[in-house]
Amino acid sequence: MTPRLTAKLLVSAIRKKAEAEGGHAMVLSKGDAMSGSVLLAIVGEGRTRQLLERSLGLDDIYRWTEAGPEPGSDEPEFSDYLARRRNFDPDIWVVELDLAVDADWLEDFTGGL
Repeated sequence: MTPRLTAKLLVSAIRKKAEAEGGHAMVLSKGDAMSGSVLLAIVGEGRTRQLLERSLGLDDIYRWTEAGPEPGSDEPEFSDYLARRRNFDPDIWVVELDLAVDADWLEDFTGGL
């Protein structure tokens, strides 16, 4: 079994990297510190652009996959999705990132897109 970062440590690393690069990261919802799911809400110009979720693949490697409404959807669709996810999974972490995020940026956090 491969050792894995705890969810809390992963979220902390994401926040520190975003802020070091001039962006902003805010935890909207704290989940289970050890093994909670992590969902990134990528924002720009005051609105959510995309949701990415860290998921474990069949090859035992984490990857970031698109979640929720299509990128560019209206803000209420993202808000409704996040509310449903929190109701379904109270252990989920939701981190809002106000920063240009691409596959290379995400690679540092257990895999790319």
